[in-house]
Amino acid sequence: MDVLTDNFSLYGKGFLGTVELTVYASALALFLGFLMASFRVAPISSFRVLGAVWVTVLRNTPLTLLFFAVLLGLPRFGLVLPFQVFAVIALGCYTSAFICEVLRSGINTVPRGQGEAARSLGMNFGQTLSTVVLPQAFRSVIPPVGSTLIALAKNSAIAGAFSVTELLGTYKTLNELGYSIIWSFVWIAVGYLLITLTISALFNVLEKRWGVAR
Repeated sequence: MDVLTDNFSLYGKGFLGTVELTVYASALALFLGFLMASFRVAPISSFRVLGAVWVTVLRNTPLTLLFFAVLLGLPRFGLVLPFQVFAVIALGCYTSAFICEVLRSGINTVPRGQGEAARSLGMNFGQTLSTVVLPQAFRSVIPPVGSTLIALAKNSAIAGAFSVTELLGTYKTLNELGYSIIWSFVWIAVGYLLITLTISALFNVLEKRWGVAR
């Protein structure tokens, strides 16, 4: 317990850093995921191509490489931001590709007649997608979306290697102070467990409230 009680502020700072990364990156991933899922089923071929390229490139790029591309590449174009913002961009964009495919699978579960009925009432593509298709699609993919965001929370550990304050990075300071590396990692694991269990509980509530009965 000494490693925790003696360094509670250090653990707390790292824990809050990971929570912030998870929350902001999740919001970005959900927004871009919904947007790209809309592009992938759009009637305009250029939008479908853009969505397909986005998913293909990001899903097949290692996350560490994407961090390097964002943190080292964007400043070359004059975009200088705090490292935490760069980490949110990298995590959010990477995860959005998986959110997109999860949502697209949900869209495919919505009967085609739903969209045809909406169009027969005079709705355009955007109205049909936002008011008829996506709400039903999201209800059917609540569990996999939750799993994807749990993976995002764990992937945030990579940000520590790029000077971003997060939970896993606390082990470096603790190791320098001479604390047991094993117990340092035990309490780091407990912190990640609290975050992932909270996300899991949140999506369990959403599934019970809005999920599709199986």
